[in-house]
Amino acid sequence: MSDNKDHKKSDEAPRGSLSVRALAMPADTNPNGDIFGGYLLSQMDIAGAIYSQEVAGGRTVTIAIDSMSFYLPLHVGDTLCCYCETLKQGNTSISVKVEAWAVRRFDSERIKITEGVFTYVAIDDDRKPRPIKKNNKQG
Repeated sequence: MSDNKDHKKSDEAPRGSLSVRALAMPADTNPNGDIFGGYLLSQMDIAGAIYSQEVAGGRTVTIAIDSMSFYLPLHVGDTLCCYCETLKQGNTSISVKVEAWAVRRFDSERIKITEGVFTYVAIDDDRKPRPIKKNNKQG
């Protein structure tokens, strides 16, 4: 995997809505000194949850991570930005593409480091699937 220094910067821009921004901290590193993949995955799931709850007009739960692709590491001091967009919406479920972009420390350009597809189900107070409310955020 190449680092930011050898990574060709893309003209690609983040797609969807910014749902989470976080600063990568030393406590979240793996033994190699990069940010632990589990931390990144959890931040992406949080972003997808915030987004899916806005779309569904209420509580949602993660039922699947349909795909994940890790392209570049996240480093301590980078700002993580997670963007979400609806891929598919059913009666009770929503499939959300989550893109993770890094702004490297002391830089201003975003670089896509990871992306995945998460599926959420809208639930009621009894934790049973419920229809997604109409006229909510659609991406």
